[in-house]
Amino acid sequence: MKATEFFRAKEVYGVGFVEIVIWNVPEPVPPSEHPYKYRLVYIVKGKRIVGYDNERGKGDHKHLGDKEQNYCFVNPRQLMADFMADVKGVLK
Repeated sequence: MKATEFFRAKEVYGVGFVEIVIWNVPEPVPPSEHPYKYRLVYIVKGKRIVGYDNERGKGDHKHLGDKEQNYCFVNPRQLMADFMADVKGVLK
């Protein structure tokens, strides 16, 4: 079984744009333990301001500016809500 697209969106937001891509995967991306592979970014002038992903070997994590920290994945809906809360936080 191959990965299948679960959700995709790209929209202008604030002074940049938001792109969200989430796939269902047949097996978790190690060390994640859920059946999703994802990439969510907020880009301004070509620079990532906020990013969430679960890169193989790193697991679930987020980028806020130049800082990286672990992220506790619950489900896709919560992932998108947490991401947008961070995006709104940098716009204040």
